[in-house]
Amino acid sequence: MTDDPTSKDLAIVAARAANDKQATDTLVLHVGPILAITEYFVITSASNRRLVRAVADEVEAKVRDESGRSPLRVEGAREQQWVLIDYGDFVVHVFSDETRSFYEIERLYRDAPVIEWNAADNAAR
Repeated sequence: MTDDPTSKDLAIVAARAANDKQATDTLVLHVGPILAITEYFVITSASNRRLVRAVADEVEAKVRDESGRSPLRVEGAREQQWVLIDYGDFVVHVFSDETRSFYEIERLYRDAPVIEWNAADNAAR
């Protein structure tokens, strides 16, 4: 990472943090051209409510470690079905598997470019 990470950099940090906590089907979408409210969505799933919370906590910790930033707001943490972590320039959605299947949020943004975030893809950064 650079000294001043970009929105894209931090979205990738969030995706990797989710992956480190055993989240599944993690996507980073560049939604900025479609939405005026944010640049990137990170969408990920967890197999149970406890894991939803653990993934959300890990994302917050890693983004804070990397940038010193805390979310502007967090919604759904108590219910642990769909936690939305809003950083302004990127938003992280941590879903339970069932909730993600029900809402199919990525279907709504199927025209948004998918950002590669795997460690091997970004090793040269």
